[in-house]
Amino acid sequence: MPAAVADLGDLVRIPSVSWPAFDPAHVAQSADAVAALLTGTGVFDAVEVKRAQKAGFPEGELGHPAVLATRAARNGRPTVLLYAHHDVQPQGDEAGWETNPFDPTVKGDRLYGRGAADDKAGVMAHVAAIRALAATTADLEVGLAVFIEGEEEHGSHSFVHFLEDNRDALAADLIIVADSDNWDVDTPNLTVALRGACAFNMTVSTLEHASHSGMWGGAAPDAMLATIKLLSTLWDEKGSVAVPGLTSHDAETPAFDEAELAASAAFKPGVSAIGAGSVLSRLWFQPSITVTGIDAPSIANASNTLVPQATVRISMRVAPGQTSDAARDALLAHLRANAPFGANLDFHDFEGGDPFLVDTSGWAVQETKQAMADAWGTAPVEAGIGGSIPFIADLVRVFPDAQILVTGVEDPDTRAHSPNESLHLGVFKRAILAEALLLARLNERGPAA
Repeated sequence: MPAAVADLGDLVRIPSVSWPAFDPAHVAQSADAVAALLTGTGVFDAVEVKRAQKAGFPEGELGHPAVLATRAARNGRPTVLLYAHHDVQPQGDEAGWETNPFDPTVKGDRLYGRGAADDKAGVMAHVAAIRALAATTADLEVGLAVFIEGEEEHGSHSFVHFLEDNRDALAADLIIVADSDNWDVDTPNLTVALRGACAFNMTVSTLEHASHSGMWGGAAPDAMLATIKLLSTLWDEKGSVAVPGLTSHDAETPAFDEAELAASAAFKPGVSAIGAGSVLSRLWFQPSITVTGIDAPSIANASNTLVPQATVRISMRVAPGQTSDAARDALLAHLRANAPFGANLDFHDFEGGDPFLVDTSGWAVQETKQAMADAWGTAPVEAGIGGSIPFIADLVRVFPDAQILVTGVEDPDTRAHSPNESLHLGVFKRAILAEALLLARLNERGPAA
């Protein structure tokens, strides 16, 4: 554990933000550091830093570097593909941080820093579990492939081509995606449902140019008015999504009341929850729509004019059972049908990924749940998650026979993507132990078939 925490701290110090406005050299440095850690385990036949063509981008435009490590199975043992990502979100407003986001800091039982949990802890959980396996196993026969992506936080644009370019090296009986959370710091999750995602920019235009708000206000429709009215049609009076054609998934959920929601999501005093149905059905099995950004005159630059155009970023979570494309088409149709005052709409910069439901009938689910129970001392919860991991649909397509499981090292207080992101070190230790136990037992398992 001391080595795992120290190595995680070294990774956190590398500001490997994969967004275009940030220095790509840091992502390359992070990839090299991960490759060195995997090489240092001494178990792999090959460890490579590789890049792939970005899908939908000009020919020759490559994604950020990923790390691929492989070890062939011996004597018919199964092969396990371990996934995580080494890139991170931007730090955001540094004033919101209580510590330097790229100076890992231990406070109590938590390690603070950008990427300390999402997802460099996932990277180190794999590395530490492999170290434990190698140190305690005389005859290592289980097959291992480790894929540590370098651009998950910015769309995984080269993911599809990376799979296709390295299909043989990545082929596995079981795929473990370590990029999710746990029920709490004492109870592990096996994530069995993920919402899909769809995001795009919408530019609303009503005027050829800005006009004096005193001269023309009250008769000429400006883009800000049209944008506000159009966005308000996306939700009903309870805050539930009100877009025809979007579907929900029907499944039971554990008990989780609105008081727990308010505490977990940090409601301000007096703020109430939105939506209908059980709280967890709203988070796991219903669609949601969020406006995540607005480009319009800032208050500092505000003048007494009617705004000719405004652009918003719309982010939608898609319920399991509906494709991202179908949900996108329903949302676009709704927006076009409800554009007020004849406003012109332009949609661009699309991203998306399908939802995912885990098949819990396979042997890997039972093996993994047992390893979690032994490591944590508590039976795992089969839980959904409101977030999205869009590339899982690509894993399903390229490796249709593999069992795919979603685990993680986060907990409800992790604050991934937000200021003061942190990792609970007890969760980290138990996640490592669970994965090490699983790999050790698969090493003793009979032929993969």
